[in-house]
This record gives sequence, C-alpha cells and structure tokens, in this order.
Amino acid sequence: MSAVASKGKWAQGIRPRNFHWVIAERLAVCERPGGYGANHRKVRRQEEIIWVREQGFTCVISMIAAPLNLHNYDELGVVWRHRPVPEDDLGIFETAFFTELRTLLERGERILIHAEELSDRVCGLIAGYLLWNGLVESPPRVVTVIEQLTQRQLGPLGRELVAISLTIPPPSA
Repeated sequence: MSAVASKGKWAQGIRPRNFHWVIAERLAVCERPGGYGANHRKVRRQEEIIWVREQGFTCVISMIAAPLNLHNYDELGVVWRHRPVPEDDLGIFETAFFTELRTLLERGERILIHAEELSDRVCGLIAGYLLWNGLVESPPRVVTVIEQLTQRQLGPLGRELVAISLTIPPPSA
C-alpha cells in the first residue's frame, strides 16, 4: 500500500479542477487551486494544495498576474514560482519561460502550472513549449495535441502563443 493510500481521504486532499497531464507524471496544468473569482474557496484551496503536495509535485508555477495566495504554498510546504504572463513582449517571456521549464524538467522536477483558469494563455504557452522543445513536430499537430489533452479548444490567443514559439531559437542539444 502506498503512503498516500494509507492516509485518510481528507489527508490526501482533492484534485484541482481542470487538472490534466501534459507530459505524463512530469508536467501538468490546472486552474488555480481553490477556484477563481467568486468561486474561490479558502478550504478548497487548502485541500487542493494538499493534493498537489501529496502527488509529489516539486514545483508549482503560478501564471496569475498578482501574487495571490502564494503564501499558502509555503504554509503547506510546496515550492512555487510566480511567472505572470505579460501583455506584451511575449517572445521574450516565452524564451525565458521555456528555458526555465526545460531546465526544471531536465532536473527531474514534477511541475504543475496554473493561472486563474485553464485558459488560452496557459494552454497556448504549453503548446508552444511542446513545439519549441521538439516534443511535437508541427503547429497544427501541437494544437490538436493540446486540445485533446486539456479537452478544450485553443482560441486566437493560444494559437498566437504557438506561433510566437516558432520565432524562438530551439534549445541546444
């Protein structure tokens, strides 16, 4: 029996909404723990962060503009990084973000990325990362892959982020 299975149901926490693996057991996305906007609940946030911790995520990356509730990760022993997506200079942001994400994954980190909701911004960036890193071979294919993985359609902003990823020099081997 695993350590997680031997704990009580509540000690295991609850899975965040719209949670999806992008790279199995390595990279996942979801909406903000606790929900967003008027739906945000403190108790749910705590239970979802506990779930993240119990699943062995080594780093949570928040893409929310404001550093809302990031201290809750500290309180529950979860490492986090705050990487808000700017309104402009997206190519510069993608270059830095993709490089950082690749480094974390190469070190064996288990990463969870979220914004307020599982939006075009998050899905487009992750699709762009998959394309830039050579994990998917073409823009049409990466759009299909990310749509299937997240069970949502990629809109104009998401597709723009994928297109921007094509302008960034690929990582060196």
